[in-house]
Amino acid sequence: MKRDKTIDIKDLSIGYKTKKNIRIVAEHINSSIFSGELTCLLGANGIGKSTLMRTLSAFQPKLAGNIYIQNKEINQYTEKELATLVSVVLTEKFDIKNMTVRELIGLGRSPYTGFWGRLNQEDEEVVTNAISLVKIENLALRMVHTLSDGERQKVMIAKALAQETPIILLDEPTAFLDFPSKVEIMQLLHRLSRKTNKTIFLSTHDLELALQIADKIWLMDKQSGIHIGTPEDLSLDGSLSNFFARKGIIFDQDTGLFRVENDCTSQIRLSGHGQKYAMVRKALLRNNIMAERNIDSESYIEITNNKICLSLKGEDPKAIQTIEELLEKLIPQ
Repeated sequence: MKRDKTIDIKDLSIGYKTKKNIRIVAEHINSSIFSGELTCLLGANGIGKSTLMRTLSAFQPKLAGNIYIQNKEINQYTEKELATLVSVVLTEKFDIKNMTVRELIGLGRSPYTGFWGRLNQEDEEVVTNAISLVKIENLALRMVHTLSDGERQKVMIAKALAQETPIILLDEPTAFLDFPSKVEIMQLLHRLSRKTNKTIFLSTHDLELALQIADKIWLMDKQSGIHIGTPEDLSLDGSLSNFFARKGIIFDQDTGLFRVENDCTSQIRLSGHGQKYAMVRKALLRNNIMAERNIDSESYIEITNNKICLSLKGEDPKAIQTIEELLEKLIPQ
């Protein structure tokens, strides 16, 4: 699938103008966002993620620089024209009564329906297709106020699809969801980016989900600006490790996940691979035992054919059945 540059950012500065001064949140931003990709914006609270999202949505004026939407500067579009190019899903909860899911999704057609907002047959077909893409046929006739948070977020994504824009921007789309719903929404957005070839750009605090599912990551940081790349490249070049180098948070480059920092009091050589290797290493780290392949120790653990073998100093190797049993043998009672 061909991936086109849909958003091009040149020396962008974002922030707020007041009568007395200008507050710059971030500046000298240069990057591009492409169709057919799920791109996730990560950063600490207060770093400016929402400000950047509002600026890209034209809800807030930029302070300097340029934002090109499909090769045309954003300020050159009328509000109506932008509504056919960019759809936005915000994080705020809403209270809607006496409206069905299908009727709410139909509001996504407002850039095309004129003053009265009546849907013709073509509009109805677009709404039906949006419902099908998100796979919420079972919700279509439900009243909006009866939906769960996860169901409601799917409906808002379908409304954005019904707007038929090449770009969808989402501000914290998983903020109020339980973990299974967070996973489902992120997987849905990734699938839609592939199936529709749309540009899907979202801000999120769900770091590990973003690193597993996103095609591109934007790391927004006050000190070093914005680092952009695939999750794997940002892991390999140390960007993720440096970004989260704060007390108590370690980005594990071997697993591509975060872990809590432990003050290890002992160490042991651990060899092997696969899930059992990862789980043994995790359990040992939790108990302040550093376990790595390159550690030189008289005792050692081998994971072979998904089995654990423990060799303690001065003892013959023993087969260990469970990680609990391994911990009992390694940790003084």
